[in-house]
Amino acid sequence: MVISPTDYRTKPIKLNFPLKRKKNILLRMAILNSIRKRGIFLIIIIAMALFAFVLGDILKGNGPSSGDETIATINGIDISRLDFAKKVETAQRRGANTMQVMKNVWNQEVRRVLLKQQYENLGLKIDKEQINQAIREALSNNPNFQNEAGIFDEGILQEYVANLKATNPQAYQQWLDFENNIANNVLEKEYFNLVKGGLITTMAEGEQEYHFQNDKIDIQYVQVPYSKIPDEEVPVSDKEIEQYVKAHPKEFEVAPQVDIQFVQFTENPSPQDVDDAREAMLELLKDKVEYNSVTKSNDTILGFLKTKDVENFVNTNSERPFTDRWWFKNDLSDAIKDTIFKMNVSQVYGPYKVDETYNLTKLIATRKLPDSVKARHILVPFIGSGSADETTKQTEEQAKKTADSLLAVLKRDKSKFPEFVKKYSADKGSLDKDGVYDWFPYRAMVAPFRDFAFEGKTGGMGVVKTQFGFHIMEILGQKNLQDVVKIATISKTIEPSEKTLNEIFSKSANFEVDSRKGDFNEVAKQNDFDVKPVNKIGELDANLPGIGENRSIVTWAFKEDSKIGDVKRFNLPNGYAIVQLTRRNPKALQSVAQASTIVTPILRKEKKAKKIRESISGTTLQEIATNQGVTVKTANAITMASPNIPGIGMEPKVIGTAFGTKVGETTDLIDGNTGVFKLKVLKITEAPKLENYASFAGQLNTAILPRIQNDVINALKKAADIEDNRAEFY
Repeated sequence: MVISPTDYRTKPIKLNFPLKRKKNILLRMAILNSIRKRGIFLIIIIAMALFAFVLGDILKGNGPSSGDETIATINGIDISRLDFAKKVETAQRRGANTMQVMKNVWNQEVRRVLLKQQYENLGLKIDKEQINQAIREALSNNPNFQNEAGIFDEGILQEYVANLKATNPQAYQQWLDFENNIANNVLEKEYFNLVKGGLITTMAEGEQEYHFQNDKIDIQYVQVPYSKIPDEEVPVSDKEIEQYVKAHPKEFEVAPQVDIQFVQFTENPSPQDVDDAREAMLELLKDKVEYNSVTKSNDTILGFLKTKDVENFVNTNSERPFTDRWWFKNDLSDAIKDTIFKMNVSQVYGPYKVDETYNLTKLIATRKLPDSVKARHILVPFIGSGSADETTKQTEEQAKKTADSLLAVLKRDKSKFPEFVKKYSADKGSLDKDGVYDWFPYRAMVAPFRDFAFEGKTGGMGVVKTQFGFHIMEILGQKNLQDVVKIATISKTIEPSEKTLNEIFSKSANFEVDSRKGDFNEVAKQNDFDVKPVNKIGELDANLPGIGENRSIVTWAFKEDSKIGDVKRFNLPNGYAIVQLTRRNPKALQSVAQASTIVTPILRKEKKAKKIRESISGTTLQEIATNQGVTVKTANAITMASPNIPGIGMEPKVIGTAFGTKVGETTDLIDGNTGVFKLKVLKITEAPKLENYASFAGQLNTAILPRIQNDVINALKKAADIEDNRAEFY
């Protein structure tokens, strides 16, 4: 709807634009009022409750203990909760997610403790000189510790450290931490060098790798594929899967997990709230009369349609401040971009919805502007400006005089512009271009610079002040004139009313009570509520699908006193979740259902192999082929490094067996990846011997060395006894 000042007729409408915070304010006021009325009584009750709580902990033996201060124990070494928390807090200052930071710090701490134990077991130590040398290398390129010749000077470093110790205890502690990190890095390097030294590939291993890659074998074979037997003929029972899992426990271990289901109640505005929000926006268009207690008379306050102080009106009534700029059509939202350019100045469009907001937009002015400008400038900085550095000496007043003087000279002789750029300009980005910026768009520059460049005329010169200093500017060119508009927009979020909030709260509370008494899913179905499951939640998970980050739900689900079927309400940023705990799986082996996708194909293949073996009659390749309805085939030039049979795929067990069989001999039946095989070795071509196998030993080293650190740490973790208490604190 487009409204002109002369079109609007006054109609009394009650302004009612509810906010969520109103509910909280009223609740706090009610609580405070109750406390005032029953102050002494409440104090006695609270004191008794606190006493009972403390006494209960003492009787239960749940008072503070050393365990409460330990976040983990690694091979008997305790990690302090407080120290761990400080490291998490320090790391989190970089802005990362809390749980992710915590996990990163955890990995670092586990690594630190495990490696420290290795150093102690090996008696691995480093002396002061090794640490000093590492510090010299780390700081060698730091200009703060270099002498006039640009060379690292240890005397400067020692003076710096002594000064920190005497004047800044916090900075000195940071230096000690830096030294400690350097020492740990040196120790770690020494340790892994020892490990690498023990893993150097020998010439014998290099020779073996050479033959793996270059020895070739020709075979004749028969294959009875597993696909010959339908899956239905070899059913796999749950009991068989369970037995397999128990026989291979390390492959199927799972950390503690829980499953939940929840119904979410979101505090969304009702249709009535939406209508009320629209009416509230319409109210802003009207003039209104207010009594002035000073003049003892009524004042008429102009509405959005007639107000002349548009900026103040927007800033007073909108959730987003007024933006003083020209707008190209492509810069505007789809909701108004086509309409606004057809309106007359002073007309208002709206109310119109964009996402969860209602908006009013007033057309203030129109004109034409280029879509890009070419300009050049000289930036004169002053003390405190954004481009100032240690060489800046001029005050703002002095810099303005300098800029005005340079402009006066340039107006007489523009040829001096490049010379003045090199001599006076603080803008390093345009120094090499004689101060020129080529064809930049409207939004590329800060507002004063932008306005001069786009609203002036080609050839125009002047001095413009920005946060960076004073710019002596010349407009070199403008192109592609386009219609632009200046607008003012009032925007307000459509909020649920207090009535709506109360209704949502009541619905959630009633469902919470009813679901505790009856069946969670049935109660939800009766009320047409959507039940959403979240499965396989880990003890340290935080982000729950459909809910978002909510550690309180995870913590509750893993508490010992939380039982299967329990229901609990949780506050969400925009409402509530009524959550039911549906499954709890302690640290154990995977269930049959979880392991089935991995185990079923393995067992099915074993059963098919057994049936195929039992069905085979004959001993020669041709007899077996005839018996099974397959053909005898050949495969040539296969290597151990690439045990691929053309047309079949990778069969390492089959090819490995072939290389262990003499030429002319036939193997027994072999259970391969794709079927049951029997083969005859036709020819083995050994690669010629080399004088030196160093290159192949080098290949093995190249493959192994990048993985050493990660593999060693994983091996140490696997062998370690780690008691992890993080879930109690995060």
